[in-house]
Parts: sequence; C-alpha cells; structure tokens
Amino acid sequence: MTPGCTIVKDFERPSAELVEKFEGVAVANLDDVMNRISSVNERLTPINSSPLLGTAFTVKVPAGDNLMFHVAMDLAKPGDVIVIDAGGDTHRSTFGELMVTYCRMRGIKGIVVDGSVRDVDAMGKLEDFAIYARGVTPDGPYKNGPGEVNTPVSCGGQVVHPGDIVLGDADGVLFIRPSEAEELLEKVKVIENNEKKILETMAREGTYIRDWVQPKLDSWGVEYIDYVDYTK
Repeated sequence: MTPGCTIVKDFERPSAELVEKFEGVAVANLDDVMNRISSVNERLTPINSSPLLGTAFTVKVPAGDNLMFHVAMDLAKPGDVIVIDAGGDTHRSTFGELMVTYCRMRGIKGIVVDGSVRDVDAMGKLEDFAIYARGVTPDGPYKNGPGEVNTPVSCGGQVVHPGDIVLGDADGVLFIRPSEAEELLEKVKVIENNEKKILETMAREGTYIRDWVQPKLDSWGVEYIDYVDYTK
C-alpha cells in the first residue's frame, strides 16, 4: 500500500448480530470496563441526539479536504459508520447536508469526523443519523486529495481499524475491536446490574452505600473536626 494514497475497497466486518448486542449500552459504562481511557477526545461532540451504532469505515483526509470522503460514500455499505481522520483541523468543514443526505440514502448509520462540519441547523434535526464533530464552520473543503480509505486511522485520540464496532451516545464515542466485544459485553453487564441495585437501594432506603470511601480517607490519615465557627 502507498502511504497517503491508498483505497481499500472492502474488508471483513463483524456480524450484524454481534454489533446489535451493543444497542442501548451506555458509552460511559463501556468506557469504565475499557479502563476509562478509550473514548474519543471530549471536544468531539454530537451534532444531534441520534444514537450511533455500526461498523467503522475509515477515511483519512488532509486538513480542509474531502476528496477521499467522496470515494468513501460510494464504497461504504449499509450499517457502516464513516470515521474520518481530518487531523483535528477545524478551519474548514469536511462535509455538510448534501453528503449526509446521500449517506443516509445509502443506509450508512452515521459519521464521526475529527474535524469540522457545516449545515448544522439541518443535521441537528436528524433522528436517524448520528454525527459527531470537533467543530463547526461555514468554510467548505477543497477536493484535491490525497488521502486513504479503509486503513487504520486516528480519530479523537483513538486508533480505529476498519471493521471496529462504533458506539456513540450523548457522552461520546467508543471504538471496539470485534475480537474483544464479547468479553466487554460481559463486563459491562456487571456494571449495569450493579448500578441498577444502587438506584433501587437509593429509592428504597434513601442512601448511597459506598464502602470504599472511608478506607480511602483512612489511607490519607484524614482528620475529622466536629465544628468550626468561621465568623469569629
């Protein structure tokens, strides 16, 4: 492959059944079981409230250019999420309403771009197509290239491979290696069940049990003072 000028037309995708198992899983809970270092940068935020779940179709473009994204739109398959490495540059938008409309027509589930977008008034109203971006600007892109399609990319500080499972909600986005998916699902179920029990205890007893707090304080040798009058 030629670095900076490669188009991989197709790749192995995880089964639809495996991807669907992540439906409704909270990104925050999954990030916890992924050691709390796996979500995209906090500046990469949702443009609308549509949930995001699909298979990563990766694109790498130069700052302010979208030639390879035009290629990607014609190659991506239904159920894919186009993940664009625009280098974090926000001076020019990578896409807008026209390209999103075409992607929706082709059954693509959403777009995550480490760069800017435009036409957010229209895209912000969508409920069936998720969009995450680092910024917004009306300045449009050039269409000169080069770039890459379906090679490993960096997006929001995370490495993304074609075929990774993409999960997004209002908190952010995660990329999941299919080989790790089943193990992560088992771990996140434990967290979900534990949170459910905590909420039930709060409702029933009006308390939030955290047995780990006092041992932590003891380890610091915290001094308790019953009362101080700071008015004197």
